[in-house]
Amino acid sequence: MTFKTAPAIASIALAASGTILHAETSYPLTIENCGQSITFDEAPQNAVALGQNSAEIMLLLGLEDRMAATAFWPNSVLPELEEANDGVQLLTVEFPTLESVLSTQPDFVAAMLTTLMGPDSKVAQRTDFETLGIPSYLSPSACATTMDSGDAYGSRDALWSMDLLYQEIDDLARIFDVTDRGDALIADFKAREAALREEFSDTEDRTFLFWFSSPSPADDAYLGGGNGPSGYIADILGGSNAITTDADWPAVGWEGIMAADPTIFVAAQVDRNRWDLDTAENKIEFLESDPTVSQMEAVQQGRIVTMSGAAMNPSIRTLYGAEQVAEQMKALDLP
Repeated sequence: MTFKTAPAIASIALAASGTILHAETSYPLTIENCGQSITFDEAPQNAVALGQNSAEIMLLLGLEDRMAATAFWPNSVLPELEEANDGVQLLTVEFPTLESVLSTQPDFVAAMLTTLMGPDSKVAQRTDFETLGIPSYLSPSACATTMDSGDAYGSRDALWSMDLLYQEIDDLARIFDVTDRGDALIADFKAREAALREEFSDTEDRTFLFWFSSPSPADDAYLGGGNGPSGYIADILGGSNAITTDADWPAVGWEGIMAADPTIFVAAQVDRNRWDLDTAENKIEFLESDPTVSQMEAVQQGRIVTMSGAAMNPSIRTLYGAEQVAEQMKALDLP
């Protein structure tokens, strides 16, 4: 399944109307972000995106010529963005060092997770950039978490919403003075979100379990938590998350997973090549061959679907992941 990028969508809409629109940003621009006020004297020209979501939003907004570098990619870039992304320096698919970020001489840094830019981050804190006069931006989805669970990624007391993502797209579009592209991208996502909700009715007894990865079969599995993006995907597809913890990324043993007894098992494909169980293929092989786990009803009935691991992070990929799962559910005759 492929989709047009925001600039293409905007061009189609404008061509149909016969009108050229351009909502210009007035500088200096002050953005309220995660409890901080950030002022931009002009649009950034050499930005660093820490995290796949920050990078792909910029690429969807057609900003590749103003991107110095990116880092932290659980999955490969969207196919339609490959050409644009090829011209942007990749620091690492894992966590970068602050030195490597600063070596690109950024005039703006955006991050998708507090582990990439936050009080306890091993990469950078916002004050690191503030002292150098470099504006920074943290995803509203990351700010919406609380850190009282002891989990490095935080927890949520309410279901994650695409509204947080729409705010992020709008903020970045205003920062870079491409608000027309931002509006078109948001309109496209909202239409796709509405289409999924219309197609899949609520089914209270349908539950999903989202497996991101595990260091080994003997270790606890990293799962998508109840109120995180995985919970959103379950909700938009007419069900609920079989894992009900508030933590975004709970680590759960296989006894707990079997007790959750999901209707549908979602095996994430993670491209970073850190662990053997990063790949969906290896996950499925384990599920079907382990003497105990293979007895789960979802496995026995072949109700295993795959999805990009990046979709389990609060990001644009979450909607793409929901669409991936939806297509496979229809193939399994699960309307």
